[in-house]
Amino acid sequence: MAKFLKWAAILFAAFVLLLVGIAVALQNWLRTDDFRQRVEQQATAALGVPLRLGRLSVDLWPLPAVAVDDVQLQTRPALTVGRVELRPVWSGLLEQRLEIATLVVRKAVLPQAGIATLGSAMQKKEKGAAKPPAPPAQDEGPSFVAFPRRAVLDEITWIDDKGQTMTVHAEADLGDDGMLERASFEILKGRFAGTHGAIERKGEQWPLRVDIGGGRIMGALRLAPGRAAGTQLLQGQFNTEGVEVSALTAPSKVLTGKLQAQTSIRSEFRELGQLGDAMSTQTRFTVRDALVDGIDLQKAVQTVGLSRGGSTRLDTLAGQVTTHGKSVQLSNLVATSGALSATGNVAIAPSKALSGRVNVDVASTKGAIGVPLVVGGTVDDPSVMLTRGALVGAAVGTLIAPGAGTAAGATAGDKIGETLRGLFK
Repeated sequence: MAKFLKWAAILFAAFVLLLVGIAVALQNWLRTDDFRQRVEQQATAALGVPLRLGRLSVDLWPLPAVAVDDVQLQTRPALTVGRVELRPVWSGLLEQRLEIATLVVRKAVLPQAGIATLGSAMQKKEKGAAKPPAPPAQDEGPSFVAFPRRAVLDEITWIDDKGQTMTVHAEADLGDDGMLERASFEILKGRFAGTHGAIERKGEQWPLRVDIGGGRIMGALRLAPGRAAGTQLLQGQFNTEGVEVSALTAPSKVLTGKLQAQTSIRSEFRELGQLGDAMSTQTRFTVRDALVDGIDLQKAVQTVGLSRGGSTRLDTLAGQVTTHGKSVQLSNLVATSGALSATGNVAIAPSKALSGRVNVDVASTKGAIGVPLVVGGTVDDPSVMLTRGALVGAAVGTLIAPGAGTAAGATAGDKIGETLRGLFK
């Protein structure tokens, strides 16, 4: 037994020395300028954007991996990565298959403008490149598995078009069938800081939970073949409980209050990049103890829409939200607050421009005073004003009976304007 253990220790030591020798040889080879330049040239040709690499190395601890530091894609602005680690499936190498067991990306800075530049460059490359002839069926050669089994994104900072940043830590695992098995994320800095969530596969669906703004969003996603050939259909149902609205719209705080909502989503797509543009959602919502900043509806009624700024406190704000891509439509809006009530419909364009109409009623000793208002401006700087028909009616009402006559005239004038749409359009 002692002799066996002695030979086992010798063989183990020999194996460790061999592994170290291979690592040292690879280390010396990877660090040569010739090797690095060849990798940069091939990657630049594939991406259509110059790539610059820092130090390349082979690590043995804590797990064997090939690593590269100071990666820079020279888009405008540049995309930078502090360190990338690739840990291969060693058994796959014996079968001439390069498969990444774990991909680790650390301290990346990804401006949205740079990502858009890279996407445009790759599209031009694809359009201009001729399709290579198919290789002979009998000579498959080494294969490459594109997606890693596990990915770790450590301190990845995304910068949007307005210069706002968001830093994320995320981890994800794929199953043997290439589908997402589990994933988690936490937003460390910037917009939505403190938000965290997790998703884990259970059969044919993926239950999801996100903690944000003092509340939570819970539900499940399902993926199935789409109706059209070659498409995938993503569907989901979610419940939102007790989430502060401004946490979802940060940094904008035009609307605050506690949100409760039921949401369904649907997206039929061919490629993953089409997912967002093809997505449509339906949401029924209620916001309690709401505060609308930028519009004082009660003052707008009293001044027949000539007032700007201020704020409106509401007991409840309820309605429906329908989205398709970046377009948003708010319908069946109902707002109540003591003597004030309002109904209306508002559309939000991809540019965040507002358009729509709100009918506001305020109870008084002389009865309810109602004024129809047109919503304009942007999400961050909303405005309301009278419709043209209502503006004419308000002017007439003011001449006949200042005060109550103004609002009454506005309501009557709006009805006339709807009838004579061609005149007061």
